[in-house]
Amino acid sequence: MSASCSTALSPSARDLGEITRESSPSSLPRRLHARVLVIGSGVAGLHTAWRAAEQCGNPGDVVLLTKQSLLDSASAYAQGGIAAALGAGDSPALHCQDTLAAGGALCDREAVDVLVTEGPRRVQELRAAGAHFDVGPRGELLLGREAAHSERRIVHANGDRTGAEVVRLLVTRVLADDRIAVLEHARALELLVANGSCYGARVSDDGRALEIIASATVLATGGCGQLFRYTTNPTVATGDGYALAHRAGAELTDMEFIQFHPTALDTPESPLSLISEAVRGEGAVLLDARGTRFMQRAHALAELAPRDVVARAVMRAQREAGQVHLDATHLGERFAARFPGIFTVCMERGIDPRRDAIPVTPAAHYTMGGVVTDLVGRTSLSRLYAVGEVACTGVHGANRLASNSLLEGLVFAERVARAVLEAPSIEHVPGARKWSVPVMAPEAVAQNAATNIRALMWEHAGLERTSAGLRSCLAALESVAATLPGGAIDETNMALTAQLITEAALLREESRGGHYRADFPLPRRAYARRHMRSRLGATWTSGT
Repeated sequence: MSASCSTALSPSARDLGEITRESSPSSLPRRLHARVLVIGSGVAGLHTAWRAAEQCGNPGDVVLLTKQSLLDSASAYAQGGIAAALGAGDSPALHCQDTLAAGGALCDREAVDVLVTEGPRRVQELRAAGAHFDVGPRGELLLGREAAHSERRIVHANGDRTGAEVVRLLVTRVLADDRIAVLEHARALELLVANGSCYGARVSDDGRALEIIASATVLATGGCGQLFRYTTNPTVATGDGYALAHRAGAELTDMEFIQFHPTALDTPESPLSLISEAVRGEGAVLLDARGTRFMQRAHALAELAPRDVVARAVMRAQREAGQVHLDATHLGERFAARFPGIFTVCMERGIDPRRDAIPVTPAAHYTMGGVVTDLVGRTSLSRLYAVGEVACTGVHGANRLASNSLLEGLVFAERVARAVLEAPSIEHVPGARKWSVPVMAPEAVAQNAATNIRALMWEHAGLERTSAGLRSCLAALESVAATLPGGAIDETNMALTAQLITEAALLREESRGGHYRADFPLPRRAYARRHMRSRLGATWTSGT
């Protein structure tokens, strides 16, 4: 790879300020040319932009697009930490073993090997770049333990603010590099595709029509937790990347596998605050409404069982007896020091975790499936890459191991950042044509549609699914989608992504990992290596 990735296309992204001010024909959109377009500003997008820019030569070679601010992402919410085999007695082989065990026989072994082998190096690089991880008196990393991990291997920062610290560092790096042009409050409306190749995106730049032409386009748009009534995901997590990729003709897979975190703070708000897995890693126990511990009956690992097991056990305890609580009172005054963020959130809501058990409920948290990629982020569509939660690399299988999400974002962003620079400059760009940013839909219409989608998905495509419920959900989602006006952009993406999830869930007639069918409550051997792939309205099964 050459040290410079300058492109023959012009003008550069750093000329954007002039482009937005110049008068252009009303019939045509403004156009911006760049080497690499990154859509999304979580850890995966930020890291991709940072590392790609380091190999570039010109200001504005990389454009980073985010629909709100650089700080609005699920990554910034991440509490637990980053899983990496850095401790004495630990190894990538053990981390691999734990990841495969959680993944329900659907993980891609080669992808998992990449994750666990390259992970420690990525963490150490972040530390060298200025990330302030929690350390002991001799400067050694303090490692925590979370569910389904056989060793203490979770690197954390400020107790329970790991994601925020990593995002802080990456945002600082991105903003300091003039090779990266940042567009906040700008959203991708459609990927530009010609002859089976993606050459950028149509964008609403704060309501103004803009086309960004790029030799390589990277989807780093995160997940889709906002499709569900209860979620820990921020409001930006509306499934945009899945919808953009699907409409462009890229393959998606494993969309039925949604991870529901078992311990979100049970309060009347959205999104719900997360009560990190690490709290259970420090010995907290789950109690039903009678004050009885129930996880010992559900799994040999009790509260440290895989997330899907714990989430369904909490749901059943709620149905049987009512409110479920997480009791961490044994930590006493240590709670505030170990989990300062959670402590603050709880205290603001009148809960003192030093003395009170914390009310918890399952909530949609992570999407294991997504846009199919290879080990360097290439999708089935030429020049289109995907990284982070929106991508399906195969590392998570049917159920993600705790704290492997930030790790995946870092490891595969590094690989994507190298791969995108090998994409040759575009020799011919199709001419611009008329289009305009849709007028925003009335707020009441958009909110009503979003509320309906969330209710449908929680009821029929949530923790427990059936054929009848999924079919009913699909029919209702089609009705919602049919009534959406053009300016309901988030809601249109939500409806399409919800349909992709529901269709895949209907096809998988078994229970595995994050996908549970009450009418098929056990895993079936026939589905052990089978994936549900979606492309342009067709969903089919394929083996690995």
